[in-house]
Amino acid sequence: MLRRSSLLGTVVGLLVFLLWAPPTAAADAECSVRAPGASATAERAVAAACAQIAADVWYTWGGGHGPRPGPTYGQVDPTDPASEHDPERLGFDCSGLVRHAYAEAAGSDILNGVASAQYYTHRAAGRFTAAQGLGPLLPGDLLVWGTSQDLHHIAIYLGAGKMAEARQSGTKLMVSDVRLGAGYYGAVRIDPGPVTGHVFRTWGSGVWTKDRPSTQGARVYAFPGPTTIRVECQKHAEKVTSDGYTNDAWSYLPDYRAWVTNIYIQGPEWLDGVPTCAPDKP
Repeated sequence: MLRRSSLLGTVVGLLVFLLWAPPTAAADAECSVRAPGASATAERAVAAACAQIAADVWYTWGGGHGPRPGPTYGQVDPTDPASEHDPERLGFDCSGLVRHAYAEAAGSDILNGVASAQYYTHRAAGRFTAAQGLGPLLPGDLLVWGTSQDLHHIAIYLGAGKMAEARQSGTKLMVSDVRLGAGYYGAVRIDPGPVTGHVFRTWGSGVWTKDRPSTQGARVYAFPGPTTIRVECQKHAEKVTSDGYTNDAWSYLPDYRAWVTNIYIQGPEWLDGVPTCAPDKP
């Protein structure tokens, strides 16, 4: 039999444990900035995404891609039976949520587009590979999954291994553990300020960038349509004839780590103000 003092001590100890035990599932699901070091804009983007999670908003395929950032009714995804109710649900898909969050944070629609367009944005302040893991990342960085040719999912890093995402039809927006497997490709940090470097616009659709300045180079990414790009340098390489034009100038695009023939860049055959690439540029 316990003495009264021992019983009292047990009760007090239990109360202390209940009051001071480490948070578990509820805290794990908390949506907030969970690490220091992010810019004020990135923290506002996290807050904007978290506000939608707190509002219990649905994932809906195609949601968030209206004329202006914000939730919209979705569409049926022909590849996903769970999307049958998406046209009835006001919400976001993965890139729609990212678009909304950064529009709220920056005060303008700086990331309008699908996941691949958002990752390859000319507003990148830094890029991180899958091999680097989460170590260099800060809250507000954008995580992507897929391949260079097909980036199919994007989410907002919160810090401490957590992310805010619109994941899939049939679910609400959520906080998840970062999935470093399952096709994780890397991350990009967004700079909402003035774009630096030599900025141009492409024309045409389905135009492939290449891993070297040659039509025989491996495909990296295809511009779905006219796209704003940054050009680091240009060089004379393989002569290309396409769409009635012939040119041997190629431009290196640092945001894609790839090359594109100048035929598909709006401007003269040799771009004004862009330096010649160093001889050892691959």
